[in-house]
Parts: sequence; C-alpha cells; structure tokens
Amino acid sequence: MKFLNLIVAVLALICNGVAGLKLQANVGELFTYKIEPQLFNWTHQVISQQFRYRPSLKNYPDLPSWMRYMYSHEYHAGFLYGTPPASAAGRDLSLDVVALNRQNYETRRVVVSMFVAHKFPTPNVVQMKINNLNWVHLMDPGRRENLRNIFRNDLWPNSKEDLSVVFMESAVNMGGRLPLRPQQREGVIVHVGSFAQFSPRLQELQEEVRPLYKLPSCTYKRTSVQKIFENVGFKLDWCAFRMVGMESPTEILFHSGKQNEQQMAEDENHRPEDRWMGISREDVPVRNYIDEFAFAFAIPGMILAILIGMLSAVLCFQHEKFSSNSDYPMASTVQMVQCSDSKSNQPITTLKSLKDPNFLLDNTSMRSQSPNNSLYQLDCGNSSIYARPKPPPYKGGTLGRNGVDI
Repeated sequence: MKFLNLIVAVLALICNGVAGLKLQANVGELFTYKIEPQLFNWTHQVISQQFRYRPSLKNYPDLPSWMRYMYSHEYHAGFLYGTPPASAAGRDLSLDVVALNRQNYETRRVVVSMFVAHKFPTPNVVQMKINNLNWVHLMDPGRRENLRNIFRNDLWPNSKEDLSVVFMESAVNMGGRLPLRPQQREGVIVHVGSFAQFSPRLQELQEEVRPLYKLPSCTYKRTSVQKIFENVGFKLDWCAFRMVGMESPTEILFHSGKQNEQQMAEDENHRPEDRWMGISREDVPVRNYIDEFAFAFAIPGMILAILIGMLSAVLCFQHEKFSSNSDYPMASTVQMVQCSDSKSNQPITTLKSLKDPNFLLDNTSMRSQSPNNSLYQLDCGNSSIYARPKPPPYKGGTLGRNGVDI
C-alpha cells in the first residue's frame, strides 16, 4: 500500500509540475534561465527539434513585461531572459512552463518559482554591440564572464567589485537588419554596468570612437583595444560603443537605514506629478484661412493676369499690322470690251467690268446662246454683237531651250 502511494505521489509531481524549484533575479541585472528536456524528466532526445516549450505567468497567458522567451535551434533549448525593473523588486513570481514532445504528443508541466531581489541600478553603463555572436551565445555563463574580465582587468579596473551584465538583446530585435547570408551572425547588444566611475582608459576610448557615431555601422574600424576583445572572441562594432553614466562620487549613491528612508521620502515629495495638464481654449492656435486663400488664389490669379496681358498685347500688335496692310486695297481688274457699229463699222470703245453684278444680271445686255457657250451678247447702242472677254495677262515662268514652260 505504501508503494502504491509513493507511485501516485511521483506521478502527481510529474503531471502537476515541480513546485520546489526556486530562482532569484536582481533588479537592474540580467536574468537568464535555460529550459531543457531534463527539467521535465526527459533524459533523451530522439530527433532534433523534438520538444517545444511555452512559458507564462501562472494563471496568466503571457510573461512579465520585462521578461522574454526565445527558442534556440542551435542549442535545442528555450531561454528566459530579461532585466527586472525597480518596480518588480520584492515580488514572488510563478512561471508555468508547458512542454510538448512532438514525437508522441506528450505534454508535461513544471511550475518555476522566482524572487526578484532589490538592488540599486548601476549608474555607469557601457553599451556595445558584438557582431560575431548571436543572443544565444551570451547565455553561456563562461562568455559573459570573459566579457566582464576584459573590463575588470584592462579597461575598468575599479569595477571589479560590482561589474555585471545589465542588458542583453538580439540586434535584430533592437531594429537591426538580418545578415545577407544565413551563415553570418545577427549580432547582440550588451550593456555592462557598475557603480565605479569610468576609468581614464575608457574615456580615451570613447573619445577615439566619437567621430564614428554619425555612421550606422563600422565593422572595418580598428581601435587601440581591438586585440583585447579579439583575443577572447569578441568583434565589436565601434559605432555602437557608448558610455552612459553619472559623473558624481559613488558615496552619494549608497544610503542605508534612516538616511535611506529620509532620502526616499524627499524624492517622493519632490517628484513631479505624472499627470497630463491640458491647455486652455484661448491658447489653442487659430487657423487663418484668409492667408491660405490669398496664397491659393491671389498668386495664381496674378500669374494668369500677366499671361492674359501678354497674350492681348501680342494679338493687338498683329491686328495693327494687318490693318496697316489693308489701307491700300488692290485695284480690281477691269477688262475692256470693244464694240463696233454694224451700220457704220466704226468701233466704239466701251469699258465694262465683267465683275460688275449689274453687268451680269442685266438681261438686255447679256444673253447666252447656250449653257456651254462662253460668248456674251453685248448691247452696244443700236447693235448687238458677240464678244469674248480677253484672257488674263500671262504670269508664267520662263521658257526653256525646248520651249517648255519651267
């Protein structure tokens, strides 16, 4: 009977999760946790990408706002990481992690408890970008320790006591672009911080790379400390190297006991209210439509008036030119028709215009013998004769050698 109770207890722990796991995270310091099959008592992995995990707050659908979960295909494991803010200090969190075995669709659940310890945020921070690593490579505690040793031993000796990694994120998640080739690394953004003041060597390094801040990326640039990072396996983008800190003695940042409580009370009293104050109606700017209409219609109207004036001047000039040419009308051609008296056989010269409408409409002076006859019957006194009008004057060109009109 005891053996059966033991089996039931073990099955309950496997199905309902293990509640005895306790983690700790510090405010202002990077927290990482690896989720692997051993956490769910899965000791072997038959195929790659066999297991999938979904962590969340217990009884909630998502994680805390400061925590991120990402799965690594390179390590076949999931990772929880993030930097707790000061508002999360002193809180207990319970994470519900559900695992799925994609080979037989078995699911298991584990509850991970963690406590967020209070810690003063580090005021002096060094920001950098490592190009030859991905975010998952800095999940290795050994690589993080090598990075801290560079600053502890060479660049920032005063930070040996409290130097820590305060932030870590993939460069792609921070707005960077994916590499052109999948074999290349995405890059990772790392911040290390301490309460110690920046060393003179760090300040010289910042002045050395300051002219590069206007460039988005400069992997080709080499600095005086290039070998120190490359010997450990880090290739930095010096355009992203920054030093952000507060130039004040470190003793002011440490308070304890009543001084700490008094300082916090004074900060709360002098803290500005986080409240939005609206402006009055009189302070709201008024839109001036008169100026907008003036610019929209006056300027185009002036341009149109100038164009119309120029066009009118051109047309008036052409009209005056035509009028001056029409002052001397062309003389109309008058053809002479010679009439003779049949009785006296004396020629009587009479000038009559063939273009005169009275001449053409006079039935007594013009009688056509036939529609096809081109002779006009003229009335010259008492006799009537038939006369053909004279042909028009010759206006042709010159004759060639063969008598052909050219």
